[in-house]
Amino acid sequence: MNRRYTELLAPSSKDMSTIPTALSSEQIAQFEKDGYLVFRRMLEPEACEQMLTVARRQLQEARQPLEYEAELGYAGAPTSLEAEGGRTVRRLRGAYDRDPVFQSWARDPRVLLKLRQLFDEPVCLTLAHHNCVMTKHPRYGTATGWHRDIRYWSFTQSDLVCVWLALGDEIESNGSLKFIPGSHRLQIAPERLDELLFLRPEHPENQALFRQGTAVDLHQGDVVFFHSLLFHAAGVNTSDKVKTSVAFAYHGCSNQPVPNTRSAASGDIRVSD
Repeated sequence: MNRRYTELLAPSSKDMSTIPTALSSEQIAQFEKDGYLVFRRMLEPEACEQMLTVARRQLQEARQPLEYEAELGYAGAPTSLEAEGGRTVRRLRGAYDRDPVFQSWARDPRVLLKLRQLFDEPVCLTLAHHNCVMTKHPRYGTATGWHRDIRYWSFTQSDLVCVWLALGDEIESNGSLKFIPGSHRLQIAPERLDELLFLRPEHPENQALFRQGTAVDLHQGDVVFFHSLLFHAAGVNTSDKVKTSVAFAYHGCSNQPVPNTRSAASGDIRVSD
């Protein structure tokens, strides 16, 4: 492929999908109510394939920084890096600095216009959280329990948005995302959470909440915006192919990371006015 992704951003008379479109008042109200929005085919197949090519090459090269399944300690994960499947990669960290194709997507005007509306102020990209290529491998890729992204984040306000891009199909068989609509507005008692701040599956109130979970099937180029307080989960990959996604997290520029925390360690980038 000889075109760079940045060139794909330029609209042509044949393809108007690259022109940024604003959220409607109905979409803004839906995000406030449900905590997430899905945009179908937001990114062109050529750009997705280019990111996949880069991600696959860097996975093969084991290009650091990486996060391994064995390091997370989730149920079913390899017990150590030396165990069978111990080098199964969960994330390619630091996606923004890995290749210009990821920088271009992080700054895509179609994304930033919508975020500017949701935050109602200029937008910053945090480099400390998400900022990764997520991979879910067959066999050793573990399920992710119900959690909120904000659990380990430290900002003056719990008002951040993850932008999740599917580089291929994300369906039940390979561990698609699930959301509990409206859960970003819930107050959850501490006893309902385990030591890793996942919802405890044995708790009766949590079981009732789980039944409200909604699976969201995605296909190449589909994008989900979801609030950092929204409970979400993902299953295991029972297919024979790696599931690959790109995730960046954004916040309003007035919502600053708390000093001397992990959230402040890697800095932010102002991506819109």
